Amino acid sequence: MSESGLIDRLVDFFVVNEDQRTKSWFLSNSPGPLITILVSYLYFCLYAGPKYMKNRKPFELKTALLVYNAIQVVLSVILFYEGLEGGWAKHYNFRCQPVDYTYDPLAMRMARAVWLYYICKITELLDTVFFVLRKRQRQVTFLHLYHHTLMPICAFIGVKYFAGGHGTLLGCINSFIHIWMYAYYLLSALGPHMQKYLWWKKYLTTLQIVQFLIIFVHTIQLQFQPNCNFPKPIAALLSLNAGLFTYMFSSFYIQTYKKRPSASTTPSNNNNTESSSPETKEIKAE
Repeated sequence: MSESGLIDRLVDFFVVNEDQRTKSWFLSNSPGPLITILVSYLYFCLYAGPKYMKNRKPFELKTALLVYNAIQVVLSVILFYEGLEGGWAKHYNFRCQPVDYTYDPLAMRMARAVWLYYICKITELLDTVFFVLRKRQRQVTFLHLYHHTLMPICAFIGVKYFAGGHGTLLGCINSFIHIWMYAYYLLSALGPHMQKYLWWKKYLTTLQIVQFLIIFVHTIQLQFQPNCNFPKPIAALLSLNAGLFTYMFSSFYIQTYKKRPSASTTPSNNNNTESSSPETKEIKAE
């Protein structure tokens, strides 16, 4: 088979298997807009942004951060609720849950939740933009960029081909964790006087590690379900991704909380402490 013939077959495969229910939804028809967004995001965060901020004072962005984090909390609550009511609380099987591609109201409810999750992953790119504008470039780590770049891609694939079914447990659990994560940063944005109430900082990373362990087990066991009509290659990719994140977040946790003094015993430097999680931002007021 020629190279052009192989490419044509791949294109046909992806076109034939796309979810007809979601293809017309915003940013869901073609990967082109998402690729443009992600390339622009990486260019700004790694080159244009730092260059622009080089000789400028960091932006405070207190109001923007308060609004942004409040919106993220609300969206996370909605996504967690929809994930439960759309399937995982009453209707889905934890051992094997195929995607329902019909226009059944319950299936459409979960499909809309998958799309909203995808949109949220795009809006969360602002986490890094705020880092750059506040001159917190040290927090723009490989793990941070890898996570924020990969999640919109995974979510796009979900909307495009698997808007429902077994893989949506990840989004449901992730949304639950994001409720607490963005609530923490919302409270932190109120000012230094809130810090005494935010003792649970490091447990956010612990929750993230537990999340990935659950997803790893949930997806790897699917390989041993011979009659499950959910694509095993997709489940394997989800397992691999969860395993990688478990390793990277565990390494971050060890480096941050086990190999150096805790924040409670280390004097702060103008309230400019590091983030508690590699996928989020420190928004404590300067």
